[in-house]
Amino acid sequence: MRLRLRRRTLVAAGAASLGSLSLPAYAGYVEPRLRLHVVHYRPDPPGWPPGQRLRIAALADIHAGSRHMPLGRVREIVAETNALEPDIVVLLGDYSASRRLHGPGVTVDDCLDALTSLRAPFGVHSVLGNHDWWDDAEVQRTRSGRAYVRRALAQARLGPLENEARRIQTPDGPVWILGLGDQLAYALGNKRFLGVHSLPRTLAALTDSAPAILLAHEPDIFPAVPERVALTLSGHTHGGQVRLFGWSPIVPSRYGNRYAYGHVAERQRNLIVSAGLGTSVLPLRLGVPPEIVLVELGGA
Repeated sequence: MRLRLRRRTLVAAGAASLGSLSLPAYAGYVEPRLRLHVVHYRPDPPGWPPGQRLRIAALADIHAGSRHMPLGRVREIVAETNALEPDIVVLLGDYSASRRLHGPGVTVDDCLDALTSLRAPFGVHSVLGNHDWWDDAEVQRTRSGRAYVRRALAQARLGPLENEARRIQTPDGPVWILGLGDQLAYALGNKRFLGVHSLPRTLAALTDSAPAILLAHEPDIFPAVPERVALTLSGHTHGGQVRLFGWSPIVPSRYGNRYAYGHVAERQRNLIVSAGLGTSVLPLRLGVPPEIVLVELGGA
């Protein structure tokens, strides 16, 4: 009996040691680099016309050039997205890693060139994220002008929107794609930021009652979004990059876990926050693997 108990103790101790060694390897490489999920949502927003079907693929926070996002990985994500056969693709910002985390030979232009292979009958539509602004030294210095990534997105024909609306005609009816300017565009120091977003100006671009989908890199705008908007799509949080039992210890949002990840329904309004694809600050993910979001509207 003592020998059996001793053996069990040794096995348990060995398993614990193995777990302590394997968890950092999993979080530091396996989950962020080798896993890629397609996460499906089928919301039923009150403002969405019955029978109007739309299949949306959303990509957020690619951070190309970071430790786990070489150019080949971006191309893999593009191929996986195309295989889903979405009606439209939306890009939710933060296309490259910050300069200090860039891997060799990967630029934002390389990333956008790979994204030009995305295919959807009703186009690709995009907004900028905070890193797309922060990494532009000139606009940060002058606090004026358009960020380089905005110009590069336009040149690549990836449909950038900044406090603008674009009307799309589908076989089932028209839909508006709204793109909000970034809410943290200028880093002022001491954790202070100045945004270039204007929700009133964005909404004023609507000229009829067709349903509207808002692209906003950061989800913190959501409490101000009116019921006129059927669905808001956001990224930025990475789901906290560490998420256990539905809770993330660190979330880059003033609302904490309220808008950290997933489908949020509040007061007849719907928000979906993507966990994104790359990593930022810490090169790890645990409990929140990289994901392509697929939203199906009007299919119920």
